[in-house]
Amino acid sequence: MTINPTLIKAPDSSCPHDKRVSCGNCRLNTICLPISLHIDDIDKLNNIVQRGKPLQKGDYLYRANDPFDSVFAIRSGAVKAMTLSDNGEEQVTGFYLPGEVVGMDGIADNRYTNSVIALETASVCEIPFNRMEELSLQIPNLQRHFFQLMSREITQDQQIITLLSKSSAEERIAALLLSISSRNSRRQLSATAFRLPMSRTDIGNYLGLTIETVSRIFTRLQKQAVIHVDKKEVLIKNMDQLRSIANGDAAC
Repeated sequence: MTINPTLIKAPDSSCPHDKRVSCGNCRLNTICLPISLHIDDIDKLNNIVQRGKPLQKGDYLYRANDPFDSVFAIRSGAVKAMTLSDNGEEQVTGFYLPGEVVGMDGIADNRYTNSVIALETASVCEIPFNRMEELSLQIPNLQRHFFQLMSREITQDQQIITLLSKSSAEERIAALLLSISSRNSRRQLSATAFRLPMSRTDIGNYLGLTIETVSRIFTRLQKQAVIHVDKKEVLIKNMDQLRSIANGDAAC
């Protein structure tokens, strides 16, 4: 591993890739860190976080089969995880937004099973896993919080299985939009107005749909005034209707 991505996005008035930001003043620390973590413990964690240059769109954070040595917290921007299917085709397995952690796929076999690629300019906090193990022995709350992150990762995997088992394209796309909405809400951002960092092609690949189907469903949802779409900008106009579609309770 040669990439030691960045810690960024300080106050709104500063550059989102400002390396001077620490765990203590990061605006996402309530998501990444245990809320009860003492300021001295935050300083200990901050000391092991590695910071480097932001990733540019298309850059790899790590590749499948790279030796596992770190987990990464997304600080700004977005990344996608992907793997190769049995027939050698790329398969998108997830999208990760600020405050979310990638790299835990490497824990079991000491090698990453996915490749992770920047969807746009992105900064991350790199946390060497062996250092975090040592620190967790000193800070029990940190270990508990990491287990919670792992549990969330398992839950998200289960949600993906549920998502892909949905019978209609409308249900899959509605469920994805609701997922992004709720994840934005966790970061205290708008749950109804957001930008999709991924392409229609990536969405289709992730959901098992063609790009034509993805575009058609977005257009249909817009005509029904469920959402408004302007390129990658999405406004959810009828949240209840979107939930009904995702649950299969309403036909689009």
